[in-house]
Amino acid sequence: MRGKTIVAILLVAMLLTPVQAGDVSVSQSEPEDDPKQPCEGNTTLYVFHDGMNNAWSHFNSTDEESAEENETREDKDNGVIDIKYRFIMKPTLDKRLNMTVGGEIRGNFNIYYEGDNENGGDGSCNNDCDWLNISIFKGAAEIHRHTETPWVAGNWKNIIFSYTIPEEYAVWDSVNDNPIVEVTMKVKGDRQNSVVPGFVEGTPAAFGMKLASDGFVEFPIDDSSWSDNFQAGLEETPPEESPGFTLVVASAAIAMAVFINAKKSEEDE
Repeated sequence: MRGKTIVAILLVAMLLTPVQAGDVSVSQSEPEDDPKQPCEGNTTLYVFHDGMNNAWSHFNSTDEESAEENETREDKDNGVIDIKYRFIMKPTLDKRLNMTVGGEIRGNFNIYYEGDNENGGDGSCNNDCDWLNISIFKGAAEIHRHTETPWVAGNWKNIIFSYTIPEEYAVWDSVNDNPIVEVTMKVKGDRQNSVVPGFVEGTPAAFGMKLASDGFVEFPIDDSSWSDNFQAGLEETPPEESPGFTLVVASAAIAMAVFINAKKSEEDE
């Protein structure tokens, strides 16, 4: 029976010996990251405008098609300047993003205006003006709006705001949740010819906005966003058991059973 015992021990040893499969992976060159898309270390969305009718945004701090000196401006002597810039991300977001719950979206913009923008004041506005509003959209959903009260006209102002991410807005699903920054404001000018020939009176309206590195939104994108599992929608998959653990337990049980049976047979003989 000692021979049977030795055979059993050898069998268990074979079961416990790890077998490594050959490396079947094929070396492939990974495509370069698009600098206009978010990635690890690049989580800031910048706004751009061509100075005419086109506004857009992306995660690269420069864009050769944007207005010169990274500034857009509109002027009007008499009447309302109705600003509504929608800085839609272009190219559209091509990956899923996992925002840190409790982390902050932080906006930083520089805005200039002339004229009047407060209804009911001493100026020319008659319910046709509006304060500065900056909104953040997750796809079609407006998740935050910052309203800035009027400041002294004829001056630039650095607008800074933040918004804490709740759990319901943590996951941004690629193109379905393409980020948008919307800026709206209505300012009014009342410059006109004076009753005295050759003279003018009143104040013109103007709106100016800095772009690129002077107009941006920082997102609290969690590092888990860059994992293949998250991109594949497997972020909720529970961790796997330690490899080989079940095999070790089963093999130990077999060895113990064989050893006891062998010993019992020897005693019976």
